[in-house]
Amino acid sequence: MNINKKVNEIAREWIGHAEEDLRLAKHAFKLSSSCPYKLVAFHAQQCAEKYLKAFLTIKNVDFPYTHNISLLLELCSSYADWAKDLHEAEDLTPYAITARYPGKDKVTKKDAVKAVETANKVRKIIRKVLKQHSIKP
Repeated sequence: MNINKKVNEIAREWIGHAEEDLRLAKHAFKLSSSCPYKLVAFHAQQCAEKYLKAFLTIKNVDFPYTHNISLLLELCSSYADWAKDLHEAEDLTPYAITARYPGKDKVTKKDAVKAVETANKVRKIIRKVLKQHSIKP
């Protein structure tokens, strides 16, 4: 398998995982009671993170194991002007921890809705870029 094909395959794998996270986050809002807003926000954060990692993959950037959206955006900014337009995605980073550890701040419905909206914005921008690189998400 040539390098470009392998890179495209890995990027598509990141996208697949990101799409699952976003689908799950949106579906949780349909629960009739006790929607786990912290998990909605967590999966929204994961979606944004994985889309950023898909972009970095196609740029052959060796990114660190991190959930830090700010760091990922900083890495993207070397290759993309759009990274500066996603500064609000940095607010998603704490949700990578909130859902997994006790004693963290409560996530409200408003927080969860905003997290999903932000993840959708990241998704929309990066999917457009991936199509320009002939990667069909």
